[in-house]
Amino acid sequence: MVRTVLLTFFVTCAFAVTDFANAKDSQVQHSFLTADSSKQIIAIINEDGLPQWTHKIGPLHDLHLLSNGNVLFQTNWKRIVEVNPATDEVVWEFQAGQGTKKKVEVHAFERLKNGNTMVVESGTSRILEVDPHGNVVHTIPLQVKQPHAHRDTRLVRTLDNGNYLVCHEGEGLVREYNREGKIIWEYEVPLFGEKPRDGHGVEAYGNQCFAALRLKNGNTLISTGNGHRVIEVTPEKKVVWSLDQNELPGIQLAWVTTLQVLPNGNIVLGNCHAGPDNPQVIEITKDKQIAWTFHDFNRFGNALTNTQILSTDGKTVHLKQTTR
Repeated sequence: MVRTVLLTFFVTCAFAVTDFANAKDSQVQHSFLTADSSKQIIAIINEDGLPQWTHKIGPLHDLHLLSNGNVLFQTNWKRIVEVNPATDEVVWEFQAGQGTKKKVEVHAFERLKNGNTMVVESGTSRILEVDPHGNVVHTIPLQVKQPHAHRDTRLVRTLDNGNYLVCHEGEGLVREYNREGKIIWEYEVPLFGEKPRDGHGVEAYGNQCFAALRLKNGNTLISTGNGHRVIEVTPEKKVVWSLDQNELPGIQLAWVTTLQVLPNGNIVLGNCHAGPDNPQVIEITKDKQIAWTFHDFNRFGNALTNTQILSTDGKTVHLKQTTR
């Protein structure tokens, strides 16, 4: 059913085709959803490297193609929208920061299995569950030492057990919370013996984690943001696998952002703020071989933060389900 929706979508969308850089740096072919705040664009790119849908955005740190074919994304730090890409119609939206005078930014959201939408507010330090009518039906408090609208959180993802895996960018922490806001597990992202350095590019350094995924083996895969790394951590907090800044031939990692594990076990990572000499999206095998890269500094720029692979070699990748 999901594949049928996607195939129908790719065939029927009739948007103007522009000259995107060729995303096929190997025999692997992907379609994907991606966004760059510096160029103010979110787009679906097909397996030929051509745009099937584009939309103007402001700042953005999260995005999802849903199983109904719609795109869930943000147009600014507070407004979350679900858009039908075939018509560009907004079919659902939510404005964060309601009922508070605090400065609020949103850096994570997700459509839940029950049709509600998780929206994470930084500044108020809370997770909201919002129903299809825009009503907040559940609130989960987050534990933040010094609440900050831009730094409380980056990506947050629901787990199969109903808990939430939260990246606290400002504190360099990954935490698992239950639905009452209790911390179930916590990991402090290490600096690996280096001192913090200011900046956003390859020259900077820190532990400002962007994304975390709970793997099938129970370990947690973490992108360390300006730590230029991806690490796999056991429940006992031991690092059992890592990809460092200069391990990939001819590539430097800068601010490592989104993570996705494909059905074949390969890892896709965002390489943001890395400059025009480096690809913005990279797929690697677990033994650190480069399988695919995306590099387009014409249509996208140095702030391509988020990417979601939709299909690989004609096979649809699992998408977030929605009851709508």
